[in-house]
Amino acid sequence: MSRAPVPDVVQVIAYYPPRLGGMERVAQVLAEHLAERLQVEVLTTDGGPVEAGTEQVSPRLRVRRFAALEVAHTPVAPGLLARLAALPRRTIVHVHVGQAVLPEMVWLTRALRRAPYIAHFHLDVDASGPIGRLLPIYKRFVLGPVLRRAAAVIVLSPEQRDLVVERYRVDPGRVAIIPNGVDPAFTAIAQQRAPVPADRPLRVLFVGRLESQKNVHRLLDALALVRAPLEVRLVGDGELRPELEARAAELDLVGVEFAGPRYGADLEADYAWADVFVLTSDKEGMPLVLLEAMAAGLAIVATDVSGTRELVGDTGLLAEPEPAAVAAALDLVAIDRELLGKLGARSAERGTTFGWEGRVAQLHEVYARLGGGAR
Repeated sequence: MSRAPVPDVVQVIAYYPPRLGGMERVAQVLAEHLAERLQVEVLTTDGGPVEAGTEQVSPRLRVRRFAALEVAHTPVAPGLLARLAALPRRTIVHVHVGQAVLPEMVWLTRALRRAPYIAHFHLDVDASGPIGRLLPIYKRFVLGPVLRRAAAVIVLSPEQRDLVVERYRVDPGRVAIIPNGVDPAFTAIAQQRAPVPADRPLRVLFVGRLESQKNVHRLLDALALVRAPLEVRLVGDGELRPELEARAAELDLVGVEFAGPRYGADLEADYAWADVFVLTSDKEGMPLVLLEAMAAGLAIVATDVSGTRELVGDTGLLAEPEPAAVAAALDLVAIDRELLGKLGARSAERGTTFGWEGRVAQLHEVYARLGGGAR
């Protein structure tokens, strides 16, 4: 059996599709685009609906999934550490920062090789659960040094750049802003969108993990206050799904569907079905689902919180992060179909600026400064 080629670039991430999540899908898109020119390897865990093992996705792209033990929602995979330690110095290691342990594995193995690495900062997570009280200590004494020692830190927005410089004391000269992008399939949806008939219920879509940060409880409580008729589809899965389904039943919500995880053409069909996209998170980085929704020409109703606020601006309706305000925004677009059309048009116009090609070109420039990139 022939040996696998030495990778030019290794993307490291705790979870990877088919597990649904914005950070995971960003890593997948980047890996696939980079593999058009480079040998790419993705190192991840078997968290989600996939067994451990190696998959040859394309001639230049391999995905290695390592068995992991979940500890406080953090996957620990000794086999992944061993693979990182075996990588040659010339390989560019690009770690997506979303959970603990993996960034530290990358720092340790690259330090032993005296080799650089890149940290891709997606979101500054807040504490939750009993172990959450340790998060500020972890950020200050562990994550901060890991970010500062990275050869480059990729962030999604100017606001995130300021955060990593001020809170984590990262050298501004090492920070690169590379926003997320959107597949052209979503802009094609916008081009085919027709006016919403005045005599049918408003169709509302949510896409995301059913976990605490997305605060779908807030959305369900808001739906109970909406007066206009709605059809609501919740796409995604997570540990809170049974609790959220029970809450929907308790509130006696009608027309609310928990669709589970959906991918590819099925997910695109959900965006084409909907009139409005709703996101009631407590905070975000640069939510890929909002980019997709805008590119697909959907009116946006979202909570006025960090990450979402900067992305949406005046393109959609931003509501205070409490159920009554979200309900009022949904009632407004349900009743005022002219406003609904204007918001959708604003989204579609802005969505044309979210292509991946420019983002990948920026990433190649970052790699080139480390001695890698497009050949």
